[in-house]
Amino acid sequence: MRRILAAVGVAAATVAVFAGSSLRSVAADDAANTPAFYTEKVKPILQTNCGKCHFDINHKGGLSLQTRAGAMKGGRDGVVIVPGDPANSMLVKLIRHEGPAEDPKPMPPKSPKISDADIAVIEQWIKAGAVMPADPPPAH
Repeated sequence: MRRILAAVGVAAATVAVFAGSSLRSVAADDAANTPAFYTEKVKPILQTNCGKCHFDINHKGGLSLQTRAGAMKGGRDGVVIVPGDPANSMLVKLIRHEGPAEDPKPMPPKSPKISDADIAVIEQWIKAGAVMPADPPPAH
């Protein structure tokens, strides 16, 4: 009887280890502090809502969101992303339509506020350090 219980215990432990490792790999693929999170989740939101003015050859206000260097540099009005601190990132304030009182330019301009779900993705990314690939993949 002890052998049967021991075998069942080993089998259960093995299943738990494999189940746990597969859950960790799924969670790791979804981690906001990876370049993949930016490429798969954040970049499409930025391209759809900000791309017309801040990607490719357009850098309205001196801001390019296409590369990490450009995004971290900010634009003529200063830094827009504070890695690790979405509450103090101007990008978050602007896409929430909560810009500064003296110049509350909502982004995207002349458009409805982007969805709360998309804003949450951007906040999650910034909170995790605003990690981007070193060289962005070519546009489709």
